[in-house]
Amino acid sequence: MAKHPPVLELLNLEVGFPALSIVKGINLQIHQGEKVALVGESGCGKSLTAFSILRLLPQGAAITGGQVIYDGHDLASLPARQLRRIRGQGIALILQEPMTSLNPVLPIGLQVAENIRSHERISRRAAKERVIELLDMVGIPNARARYDAYPHNFSGGMRQRVMIAMAIACNPRLLIADEPTTALDVTIQAQVMDLLEGLCDRLNMAMLLITHDLGAVAQWADRVAVMYAGRIVEEAPIDAFFAAPQHPYSQGLMQSSVGEGWHYSDRRLSEVPGTVHSARGEAGCAFAPRCAAVRPTCRQAPPPLELIAPGRRAACFRREALSATPKETLRVTA
Repeated sequence: MAKHPPVLELLNLEVGFPALSIVKGINLQIHQGEKVALVGESGCGKSLTAFSILRLLPQGAAITGGQVIYDGHDLASLPARQLRRIRGQGIALILQEPMTSLNPVLPIGLQVAENIRSHERISRRAAKERVIELLDMVGIPNARARYDAYPHNFSGGMRQRVMIAMAIACNPRLLIADEPTTALDVTIQAQVMDLLEGLCDRLNMAMLLITHDLGAVAQWADRVAVMYAGRIVEEAPIDAFFAAPQHPYSQGLMQSSVGEGWHYSDRRLSEVPGTVHSARGEAGCAFAPRCAAVRPTCRQAPPPLELIAPGRRAACFRREALSATPKETLRVTA
C-alpha cells in the first residue's frame, strides 16, 4: 500500500480559532483501500481534523497552517468552486446522527439522487435507477418501494444506510466516517461497520474512521492514529498497536476499555484520570498532567512524533522505559 502515492496526505496541519490553536501539526497519510482509525477521547480534535479536510469547519474555525493534499491539490487553499466538485465525488463524509443530516421533508430517494445529479450529467430516470441500485447495495429492503419514503419512516440503522448510499453514490476514493455508529445499538453498529468494510473492499475505497471505540478499531481498521490535545501521539498498524502500545495515553485507553486488544476480559478497568489538557498555555507534553511516568523533561517541550519502527511512530520521551516495563505495571494514575 505504502508504495503508491497516498489518496490523502495531511502535512503539518494546523486548525484553530482566533488566538487559539486546536489541531497542531498533524501529519497523516491514507492510501487506496486502507482503513485508518483516528481515536481519542472527546475534545482531542478528531472531528475538527476530519472536517478540515473538506473545509467544513464550524464558524470561527479555520485552517491556520499546513496542507491537505488530495489528487495533487492542496484542499486547504483550493478555490471554493473546485473544492465543491471534490466534496461528495472524490471525498465523501458520513456524520454521527443521520436524522439531522437528512432533510425531513424530502423523500430519501430524491436526496440521494440530488447528490448524484450535482456531480454527474444524468437524467432523472437514470438517477432514480442508480439510487435504487445503491439502496439495495447498502441493504435497504424493498429498495424500489422505499425510494419515496421519508427519513422518519426509517429506523436509525436504516437512516445511516441511506447516508452511506448517499456518500458512495459518486464512487469517492476516500470516505470519512465521523462516529458513524454513535446513536445505534450494538448489533446495528456491527452491521453498519461490516457494511462499510465490505464497501471499502468492493469499491477499493479508503476510509478515515473517527471513533473512540477501540473495539471497532481492532475489528475494522488497518492502521490507527491516536490523538491527544490536538496532536497525534502514536500511529501504528492494528496488530502492533494492540500488542504493544507505545504511548502512555494509548496504554491508558487500552486499560480503560472492556477488552485487551480484541479479546474481552473480566479484569477490573482502570481509568485515565483528569481531563484533556487545555489548548491554552501549553508547555511540554500535553499529557504530562495525567501521566504516571512524567519526568521534568516532559514539562519542558512537546516530544516529537518519531519513527520507532517501519510504519510506527510515537511521541514520548519515556517510550523506551515504558516499553521495557511489564504490561501489568503500566497503570496511568492520578
